Amino acid sequence: MKALASETRQRIIELFAGGVELTVGEVAERSGLGQSTASEQLSMLRRGGLLTATRAGKLVRYSADVERIGANLAALQGYLVQCCPPPPPATTDHPTGDAAPAGGCG
Repeated sequence: MKALASETRQRIIELFAGGVELTVGEVAERSGLGQSTASEQLSMLRRGGLLTATRAGKLVRYSADVERIGANLAALQGYLVQCCPPPPPATTDHPTGDAAPAGGCG
């Protein structure tokens, strides 16, 4: 979650939608960041399990780590269901036959 705490990193991760692979230079150009700043942000996203990096000669190509992102989302969803379960569905025992309002019969 910390990896996505920054709006800049949120914008960067969006660049990888659809399986796109990008270098640091391409991320810097598309996001309007300096190359060193883009590198720092990519490193944080990689440490957070959102990106993978593959070296091809001198270039490092980054891409979304779809499997880890999916696993992290599933873990978060499991946590949220335990700590903050959704409210029960509305019942239809209201005198008019309509669903009862969330606070009870109104």
